[in-house]
Formats: sequence, structure tokens, C-alpha cells
Amino acid sequence: MKLLLILKEALILFKNLMNDLRGKRSLVYLLILAVAVAIASGFILYLLDPNIHSLFDGIWSAWVTMTHVGFGDVVPTSFLGRLLSATLILFGLTLFSLFTAILSVTLIGKNMATWGHNVRQIEQETSRIETEENQILHELARLHERMEALEKKLSSGAGKES
Repeated sequence: MKLLLILKEALILFKNLMNDLRGKRSLVYLLILAVAVAIASGFILYLLDPNIHSLFDGIWSAWVTMTHVGFGDVVPTSFLGRLLSATLILFGLTLFSLFTAILSVTLIGKNMATWGHNVRQIEQETSRIETEENQILHELARLHERMEALEKKLSSGAGKES
């Protein structure tokens, strides 16, 4: 029963994450770039390397290399094929870094919107308090002037009596 509750909560979190990522066009662009590079590199591997026997094998080898899975079922053997694979390894590292950055920005940005709302509320409250303080200070200054005027009257009146 407890496992079902955990799974339900995990599904809710996953659904929320997917909703947050749905509006991220940069993630779509990153995926399109990854697929395009895999297809182009796979085609080049197919043309360059004698161990890559079909276009599909070339694309598969490029994708597996970029994602760092490295099954080893299709491996380039020529110098240029291995050089291209080494480049794909570095490109894959970049792709994963960008994916992680997009995911982090999405999750942090969600909290930033909440924090921004809280900051705006605090700023409004601070502004209201400052306005009230200014009114109180103005009233104190006015009362101080009246008190000084009364003291002057009292002191001038006391001077006339003696």
C-alpha cells in the first residue's frame, strides 16, 4: 500500500516536471540538433568506414557514441571513423551538459517565479509601512511645532506675570 502511495507521488512529480518542460523550446531544439547530428554523422561514418555496413548502422553507431552507451556492436575501425567518433563523444558531453542546464533552469525558474511573487509582496508591504512611518513622522513634527509654540506662549506669559 505504501509503495502505491510512493508511486502515485512519483507520477505526480513526473507529470509536473513534464508540464514545466513542455513550454521549453530550447529542449526541442536540443533534441532536433542531436538527431540531426546523429543522422549526418551516421551517414559520414557509413561513407568513410568499411566496418559500417549500412546507413542504419552508421546512425546507430553515432547515436550510441553520442549518448555514451557504447554497446560495441557497431564500431568504426578506420582512422577517420574513429576521429569522427571521438568528436561525437565530445559533442555528446556538450549535449548532456546543455540538457542538464535546461532542466536545472526549468526547475529553478519555477521557484524563482514564486520567490519573485514573495519579493513583490514584501516590497508592497515595505512601501505601505514606509508610507505609514512618514505619516507618523509628519504628525510628530507637527506636534513638536505645536508644543514649541505652546512653550513659547507659556514662557512669554510667565515672563509678563513676574
